[in-house]
Amino acid sequence: MSWNPFNRHTAPKKSVISRTEERELVKEIKKLDQQGETSKKLQKDAKRWVEANNAVAGSEHKITQDLLSCQLCQSEPEFYKQIEEWNKTVEKQAQSTRELNGTVQKTVVEPVKKLNGVYPSIDIAIKKREQSLQEYMKSQAKLEKYQERERTGQNIVKLETSKKSLISAKEDFTSQNNALKEDIPKFIDMRTEYIQPSLESLIKSQVALNAESVRLYTELSEHMGSKEDNSIQQTLTEIKALSITVD
Repeated sequence: MSWNPFNRHTAPKKSVISRTEERELVKEIKKLDQQGETSKKLQKDAKRWVEANNAVAGSEHKITQDLLSCQLCQSEPEFYKQIEEWNKTVEKQAQSTRELNGTVQKTVVEPVKKLNGVYPSIDIAIKKREQSLQEYMKSQAKLEKYQERERTGQNIVKLETSKKSLISAKEDFTSQNNALKEDIPKFIDMRTEYIQPSLESLIKSQVALNAESVRLYTELSEHMGSKEDNSIQQTLTEIKALSITVD
């Protein structure tokens, strides 16, 4: 939506509105441009994040599947049981990840996509407003031209026609200009309120997934570690029971 109202090479030099008013609108449009780019980036990043979550879950599942099918695992029942427990944890984690991705899709990706669909219509409205301003300026210049001409019958008719055209052009421009001046700031403010629930949902979903991941892998670690501790404890007991004689 890049737009510069002061770069009009073919338009009449004399403007019908103040440069201050134009600059204020340009400032709001630049804010809109920046927000539009941020929204597009948010939508892309959210989709990539979902894809990355799926990739991580798939990679860990492949590791456990490869280990379960390897010869060492097949020949060591205890090791096989540990990897099998790990695989069950991975599958539970994958389910939690799928639920999170579904939440992100519904509460972030889709709402932001819907928001981004509004920007093209605003862009069209801005371009129409610019075209309307050009027509307003041309009508004003045409009226001034006939006002300076000799007041012949033909010129008087053209002068009256120009006045009517100017009134119509002014009304059209004023309507579009006022609508944009009011709607763009409202949309900018509304966007923050619109996006906030999505971000809150995203953060809460991440916290829930991380908490569940910690729980699952802590249980797995304790379960697998307890077997190692028992084995170590047994070895230490055997060492203590040894009778060592020093000559």
